[in-house]
Amino acid sequence: MSDRPLLPPMAFITPEEIRKFHKDGFLVLEEFFSSDECDAMRAQIQRIIAGMDVPLSCRTEFSTKQEEQLQAQGSAEYFLTSGDQIRFFFEKGDFLIPKEKSINKIGHALHAYDPIFKKITHAPKVQALARKIGFQDPVVVQSMYIFKQPGIGGEVTPHQDATFLHTEPLGRVVGLWIALENATQDNGCLWFIPCSHTSGVTRRMVRAPPGTIPCTQFVGSEQVYDDSLFLPAPVGKGGLILIHGQVVHKSEPNRSERSRHVYTFHLMEAKETVWSKENWLQPTSRLPFPPLYTEN
Repeated sequence: MSDRPLLPPMAFITPEEIRKFHKDGFLVLEEFFSSDECDAMRAQIQRIIAGMDVPLSCRTEFSTKQEEQLQAQGSAEYFLTSGDQIRFFFEKGDFLIPKEKSINKIGHALHAYDPIFKKITHAPKVQALARKIGFQDPVVVQSMYIFKQPGIGGEVTPHQDATFLHTEPLGRVVGLWIALENATQDNGCLWFIPCSHTSGVTRRMVRAPPGTIPCTQFVGSEQVYDDSLFLPAPVGKGGLILIHGQVVHKSEPNRSERSRHVYTFHLMEAKETVWSKENWLQPTSRLPFPPLYTEN
């Protein structure tokens, strides 16, 4: 529990904390969302799962690993066209487990089409946080609900979000990672290399030519990181972690008996920013990237 007074979250985000975010590349904000808000998101995702219908040919998992790019044509199309959809991705090698227990994440447009997640994404305290870090014209580029299933929740290898969400200039993307239940070292909390966001981007994932399998490819080098450089960032239910797009982070497998549900989304400062046409994720006529500073 935080020892801060029970005030509206933005009332006690200090200039020192904002400076810490810009210095370290990440910032942990405990109790940013209420327990009721977290429970509402978890209940809504169960309703979405109850109605999901995913053909076996499309059941796939998005991976940060270079050797595990999408292979089958069906799963490739399912992934590449998920930017303006609500789609379902599964743990590697666990398709025989019931879908509701093997699902890895749901993405990538919960923020646009589901009223509960849209309300959370555009919450006044989220808008206020974006303003505090200097965003003038932010847009929402994607959103995900991540399950980190007990016992089988896979690792997320060290990576930078800008590898997948590249902009010119760099430094225009941030992630907001909301713990819907306690995230601990036992069930797969995030780990960061502080200040690593100042060293640029070592590789990029880009779209392959149309019809090519796999549908994406990595360019540049995959850096090897010293494990001793990573610091854990456990956070309680309702806590938010603000993540710079270039900071190196990871999470370990969940070998515990408890899940680690998270709702996360990415913002881009659209002012004087070019979104790479080589990114796997692209705005569409159906769903241009929606501005953050709007009413629900």
